[in-house]
Formats: sequence, C-alpha cells, structure tokens
Amino acid sequence: MPQFESHFFSSLIFWEVLSFGILFFLLYKYAFPGLLGMLEEREKKIKDSLDQAERHRSEAERRLKEYEAKLATAAKDAEALLAQAKERAQRLMEENEQRMTADAERIKGDATREIETERRKAIQDIRSQTTDLAMMVAEKVVGRALTEGDHRRLADEALDALAKSYQSRN
Repeated sequence: MPQFESHFFSSLIFWEVLSFGILFFLLYKYAFPGLLGMLEEREKKIKDSLDQAERHRSEAERRLKEYEAKLATAAKDAEALLAQAKERAQRLMEENEQRMTADAERIKGDATREIETERRKAIQDIRSQTTDLAMMVAEKVVGRALTEGDHRRLADEALDALAKSYQSRN
C-alpha cells in the first residue's frame, strides 16, 4: 500500500496540511467574512424580533390592563344606572300609589257628599209628601178645612215625631 510508505506518507501529509492551509486561508479571506456577516445579521434580526416581540407583549399587557379598567368602570356605571333606574321606578310607583290613593279619597268624598245630598233631597221629598198626606188625613178626620198655619203646625209635629223615632233607631 503506497499511502503507508513513510516516504509517500510524509509527502502526503505535507500536501494535505498545505492544501488545508490554503483552503483555510481562502475561506478565512473570502467565505468566512460573508458567513460571519450573515450570521451576525441573522443574530441581529433575531434579537430585533425578540425585542419587538417583547415590546408587543408589553403593549398588549398595557392594553389588556386598560381594557380591564374600562370594563370595570363600565360595570360600575351599569350598576349605578341600574340602581338609579330601580330608585326611579320605586319613586314612580310611590307617586302613582299616592296619586291613586288621593283620587280614591276624592272619589269617596264626592260620593259621600252626593249620597248625603240625595239623602237630604229624599228626606225633603218625604217630608213634603208626608205633609200633603197628613193634611189630607187631617181634613178627613176633622171634617173641615184647616188653615195653612194648622196644616204646617200638624205637619211639623208629625215630622218631628218621625225624626225622633228615626234617630232613636240609629
């Protein structure tokens, strides 16, 4: 095997080291600066992307806190509006109840006055009819015509007796 001969082996090592040195020099001079530049540029882009992602995350957290604060404020406002609406509804119900109570009292008072007026009218009508009836009876009993004064006196006495008996029953 020729590659294991000492003469051939030493020259082979020399050429391998020399070609590796030339290749390394050429790579160092021309390829490595481009590769290192690309790696540094890629590292910078990754670092910038990470920084930008961190800024976006911070911005998102800030906006989330703002949103939560606005949401809490909106919830408090909604609760306040609901409380105001309930209070207003309660107040309106109380006002309606007072108005209806006042109307009922007014209607009751009107009805009571009307009943009292009608009762007085009825009593007056009864008195008038009773007076006429009493005069007719008195004329038949006495057999003669009584004067107007006699009629009035007899009618008033009968009505007074009737009123006293009515009041004693009640």
